[in-house]
Amino acid sequence: MDTHTGRPATGTGTDTDADRRGPIWDMITGRLPPSPAAATLGWQLVAVDPEQGTIEVAFEAGEQFTNPVGVVQGGFLAAMLDDTMGPALVLTLPAGQFAPTLDLQVQFLRPARPGRLVGRGRVVRRGREVCFLAGELTGPDGRLVATATATAYIQPIRR
Repeated sequence: MDTHTGRPATGTGTDTDADRRGPIWDMITGRLPPSPAAATLGWQLVAVDPEQGTIEVAFEAGEQFTNPVGVVQGGFLAAMLDDTMGPALVLTLPAGQFAPTLDLQVQFLRPARPGRLVGRGRVVRRGREVCFLAGELTGPDGRLVATATATAYIQPIRR
């Protein structure tokens, strides 16, 4: 978050919000409401650097995300990681392009308790079409709860 404006940090400052186009930028700047998946997960942008291909987001894991023993069910953690790494790439793309996830590998390291979870994602390698991503998710106590890698495929948005 930019501490001067209270808006999400968007890299080096060489681009303005008006220069950024596409559904995810429209969501971040408030031109569109969050996607249903982002709203369900409590997705909130903390910081992004499109030039570096990095992002930090926060999620609010409510009690409705827990399994019978009271920890966040792994499918929600995987969704959070996917919704961290994917935007790290998509925010680097020009308007009219999207990058659906082809493969997602998640490693669960410890149980996650309900509360604020923070995801950090990065583009590891970006090709013309196929990209490799990495991410991590920390729990409300700041400890690492899961890591992931993913492969995504850049393609035009088809409506």
